[in-house]
Amino acid sequence: MKCGRPDGDGICPDCRQWQVTNPGLLEWNRSVFSYEEAAKDFVARWKYRGDYALLEALIPEVQRIFKREQLGEVSFLAVPLSIEREKERGFNQSEAIIHHLGLKPIHAFKRVHSGKQAKKGRQGRLRGINPFSLVTEVDGPCVIVDDIYTTGRTIRHMAALLKQSGCPAVYSFTLFR
Repeated sequence: MKCGRPDGDGICPDCRQWQVTNPGLLEWNRSVFSYEEAAKDFVARWKYRGDYALLEALIPEVQRIFKREQLGEVSFLAVPLSIEREKERGFNQSEAIIHHLGLKPIHAFKRVHSGKQAKKGRQGRLRGINPFSLVTEVDGPCVIVDDIYTTGRTIRHMAALLKQSGCPAVYSFTLFR
């Protein structure tokens, strides 16, 4: 399973397409929970209404799934928010997940403000230009940590920059898929 979404033959249609259009960028994604109605309510309260402490309820299961992967020595990369978005929310959800796992985030990227991803449709997300720039080289394996894996575009934008700079392996870990 590449993305963490259950599928009969172990690889979902999205991942099959990514293997054709962008092979070798991402080793895999692991998502802890399905992004269904209860998850959408959680995200609305946590991410958009600023209920930062709500994440605590998910951490035991997140830690269990995360530890199962046994990644060894890797860097944990936060998905950056634009200055506007971080000011609006009061925190970066990617950093919050990393901190709650007891880890230190690496801030290897800068993001240009490009509008809310949640307001873009699937095709808009997939066609979007890369809003990230790499500001710190990452020379060992790394894990990009984010809250939601929707199309995989955000993670693959970041993974492309990492691979171009020589990063040997890129993984991602998300709360929801």
